[in-house]
Amino acid sequence: MDGTVLVADDDRTIRTVLTQALTRAGCKVHATSSLTTLMRWVGEGKGDVVISDVMMPDGNGLEMLPKIAQDRPGLPVIVISAQNTIMTAIQAAEAEAYDYLPKPFDLPDLMKRTARALEERRRVSPAASSLDEPPREPDELPLVGKTPAMQALYRLVARVMNTDLPVLITGESGTGKSLIARAIHDFSDRRTLPFVTVTGSELSDLEGPARVLARVKGGTLLIDELGDVSDEVQARIVRMMDNPGEHVPRFMATSQGDLSSAMDEGRVRQDLYYRMSGAVLNVPSLRERVEDIALLTEHFLVRGEREGAPRRALSRDAEALFRAYSWPGNVRQLENAVRRLCLTARTDEISRSEVEAVLGNQPEVEPVLTGSSSEKLSTSVARHLRRYFDLHGNMLPPPGLYARILREVEAPLIEIALEATGGNQAKCADLLGINRNTLRKKITDLGLEVTRRRKLM
Repeated sequence: MDGTVLVADDDRTIRTVLTQALTRAGCKVHATSSLTTLMRWVGEGKGDVVISDVMMPDGNGLEMLPKIAQDRPGLPVIVISAQNTIMTAIQAAEAEAYDYLPKPFDLPDLMKRTARALEERRRVSPAASSLDEPPREPDELPLVGKTPAMQALYRLVARVMNTDLPVLITGESGTGKSLIARAIHDFSDRRTLPFVTVTGSELSDLEGPARVLARVKGGTLLIDELGDVSDEVQARIVRMMDNPGEHVPRFMATSQGDLSSAMDEGRVRQDLYYRMSGAVLNVPSLRERVEDIALLTEHFLVRGEREGAPRRALSRDAEALFRAYSWPGNVRQLENAVRRLCLTARTDEISRSEVEAVLGNQPEVEPVLTGSSSEKLSTSVARHLRRYFDLHGNMLPPPGLYARILREVEAPLIEIALEATGGNQAKCADLLGINRNTLRKKITDLGLEVTRRRKLM
């Protein structure tokens, strides 16, 4: 790489790591913990690329992007942030950031993006000012997550936000499909127009579509659970999309099931599916983003404290159970469980037994969207990998995919094997068919907790 990189982050360790890595790659680096200093450098014409944190001691990095675009048109800004929420990704896209990465970021990935930014110069366009986050209703699910699946979803949302493409949002119950739809509307060019959610029953009579379009007035129309709509209503939706009247709305729909399979089986009309699937967003289940469970749990614990409950924390055993649980009700079930534990826990630290009492027996994990109970593991893995690639749209996932996928499979395999053998590493190594020293190294590398307790089997 060849060029000068301006790094702004209040974390000294991050500044040091980036300075060393970029310098070794051949770049000149100016690093600061101050947005004021960064903006002075930009104004002086320094730097070919900017890497900036969002929350800085003297300001918000996102709010500086329009000023940077005005002073230095075409200067790429890569935003990094520990605020792993959909709003950060959307606001970064709105403010014309060159790229966005959540913390903790993958250093080789950031280096490749920086190299690409140095080689390219984005086409200058009027900078859009960042938008304030709309007030949340107290019972809304948080759209937070640092796992690759959620970050890929956030980027895809940001890309489709200001298009007119119909959007199909799929995912299990309780994952936040309607919130994704609402976020797309609230940060789109239609945000001042109505957002209307309807079910098939509201379109079941002849005048239903006309009444609905009159309510939407060119805003956004979300059809809830499209896969449950009758064939007659599906035909009406097709006609409504083809002839929306004077004020053309944006069409979106949600579905718990895989509509492409439903179409193959004749339960969903082909013409409806192809009209509605301009962009398909899949909201992953909690089982597909286990690493986000701790982040979500902390969010709900803090919310409980704000609502008057005592400050609580999960014990290590309780946290391990949360990670191992299948969460058939996803984020909504997690929220309800944490709310109940905030009120019923006997001490500030929530025990495993208290979690077991709230969650009850582990339910059987239903196949996600498609497949059957007899589905082979390889078939299930292939399906989830295809979904992971689909989430990236026409972009490839970040490099290092092989190691990441193996780690995703390896970690739960070893974790469950350890639970099954009561934490006995010799028995666990024998069960897995690997050397005990190899097992110990993997436990350390993967950061797994080992607790000796009664064997599960």
